[in-house]
Amino acid sequence: QVQLVESGGGLVQPGGSLRLSCAASRSIFSINAMGWYRQAPGKERELVASITRYGIANYAESVKGRFTISRDTAKNMVYLQMNNLKPEDTAAYYCKGYANNVISWGQGTQVTVSS
Repeated sequence: QVQLVESGGGLVQPGGSLRLSCAASRSIFSINAMGWYRQAPGKERELVASITRYGIANYAESVKGRFTISRDTAKNMVYLQMNNLKPEDTAAYYCKGYANNVISWGQGTQVTVSS
């Protein structure tokens, strides 16, 4: 199992930007895939973006062109750059890792988009 710790959430105005960070407890090359999910109150958790160990990224349609997932393999970090944020992006954001048939989740970080 891998331990994941998110950071970087906060309150931002519509149109603003935030960068979320996810620190992994081991080499991200040993993790098949990592991703960012979000869950708004009363809604199911949904995929925002993911990246494989080979660096292949995938995005939800609702964030394409606004969000970018990236990684720093030397620091075992995965990032989510969020631009042009909208009120509907408000949610708790979670980092997920999949390795050795085990799914791991971070504790989440809150993103609130409001004027």
